[in-house]
Amino acid sequence: MKEYHSGRERKYLKRDLGPKVASALASFPVVIITGPRQVGKSTFLRNEFPGFRLIDLDDFSLLEQARNDPASLWEGCEKVIIDEVQKAPRALEAVKLEVDRSGRRKRFILSVSSNLLLMNKVTESLAGRAIYLEMLPFTYGELKGRGGGPGKLEAIMRKDFRLEEGSAKREDPLPHILRGAFPPLLTLREAEEVLMWWEGYVRTYLERDLRELSQIENLVDFRRLLGALALRTGSVMNQSALSRDTGISQPTVHRYIKLLEVSNLLVRVTPFTASRSKRIVKSPKLYYVDPGLNAFLAGYHDLDSLGSARELGSLFECLVLLQLLAEAELLVPRASIHFWRTSTGREVDFVLEQGRNLVAVEVKLTTRPSYNDARNLLAFLEEHPRATRGVLVHAGSALRYLHSRVIAVPWCWLSS
Repeated sequence: MKEYHSGRERKYLKRDLGPKVASALASFPVVIITGPRQVGKSTFLRNEFPGFRLIDLDDFSLLEQARNDPASLWEGCEKVIIDEVQKAPRALEAVKLEVDRSGRRKRFILSVSSNLLLMNKVTESLAGRAIYLEMLPFTYGELKGRGGGPGKLEAIMRKDFRLEEGSAKREDPLPHILRGAFPPLLTLREAEEVLMWWEGYVRTYLERDLRELSQIENLVDFRRLLGALALRTGSVMNQSALSRDTGISQPTVHRYIKLLEVSNLLVRVTPFTASRSKRIVKSPKLYYVDPGLNAFLAGYHDLDSLGSARELGSLFECLVLLQLLAEAELLVPRASIHFWRTSTGREVDFVLEQGRNLVAVEVKLTTRPSYNDARNLLAFLEEHPRATRGVLVHAGSALRYLHSRVIAVPWCWLSS
């Protein structure tokens, strides 16, 4: 997929994941970085770890060597990067043997465009030898050159956090939703160029990458499912309804959804089940990893159509989720993200859980957040007294308390 990089020059933007990868290498011989194609893993590794030998398995000659004699690729090297390692599963066993043989002295960074934790090809993990980290599309903070460490989420999770009320610079979320945050998009100036890039990304992804992972019997059906999922972003998953509406069998719908998850393009948000209420929704919600991909597949190709979209609120959730996922990945221990919904209609978009600590997050596409917007957050806090606070994420500029336990913050502030 490297053919979809723009030819225009773009300086390297530091990624928030950098310090955590460096820290992990101090303790673990293998660091595995997952993430979808074109998310910037290769560029990140070249710029952040120049002292490592880079083995790019998109190079066919290196791929053949990795499949036949992988250990010869890093002969005499103490620090090695293997890019797109899922293309040569045999290399994983060789890495494990090399780590054990060297007394865990050697260091490997493996980049993966398919989630190794879910791949059938991997019969034995690197348990005890590796740490898994995920790279996502750019956060707002990274786009503005603030990359290189955590944003605000780390502070928000602390019980002693106090919000400094005021206002932040307002950033209209719609252009960010429409364009998306994959690195190659940053140099594209025209709307038509962005659409062409997304079309090329989806087409190449359909025709090449997914066929390397699993047989797709009907590309037309698969494309139809991609669109149906995009129109249901943020909705509780109902595979029976998806099957009925697309005309695709339910087992095939299930398999295709799993395939999208394996490829790191679809995010499953599970329900928060540690609830005193027995009447909670137990099916997951699904989001695409990038709001631009979501908007493109849903058929919103310009700001006018996006601005009047029925799904605009859910697409804004997708944008906020990207910020939360990237920030949660940096925390130690990593925070998990869930949602809360009862059968009586109470709902909180996201619940962040880190150990015994909980923070509830509600997303509202409003520029004037009010106390009424916090009602579901307050219901969650009442049911879960151990929760630290509620956070209302909005599209305006206000930084303020809506309640003694609920703060309102702009979406772009989270990763700034």
